[in-house]
Amino acid sequence: MRIGELAQKAGVTPRTIRYYENLGLLHPSEREGSGFRYYTEAELLRLQKIDCLKALGLTLEEIASVIDLYFEDPTELKAKQKVLTILQAHLQETDDKISALAQFRSELLFNITKIQKCIEQINSQ
Repeated sequence: MRIGELAQKAGVTPRTIRYYENLGLLHPSEREGSGFRYYTEAELLRLQKIDCLKALGLTLEEIASVIDLYFEDPTELKAKQKVLTILQAHLQETDDKISALAQFRSELLFNITKIQKCIEQINSQ
């Protein structure tokens, strides 16, 4: 199939397909004598897997580190283990951010209370 047909089936734009090829997420397909790119069902499956991994919250860089594993091992065990590691790292980063935000919130509340007391003191004089 040509790039337009692949894009339509995968729900992406031809530009996205070219971008993914440049990133190495999608392996360049063969070109016929006319210069058109032709794609197989394998590229469609890769695009669908990329979409699933994006939906999990992986970055394109992270997807690049794991995508080939899905197609090298029929059980997908190594790929899933790597995705699990990535997601666990995302969770830790999220927990760290939540903790930092909670600390910042506490500091804001303290400063708000402090300034309100100052205002009240000035008003009561």
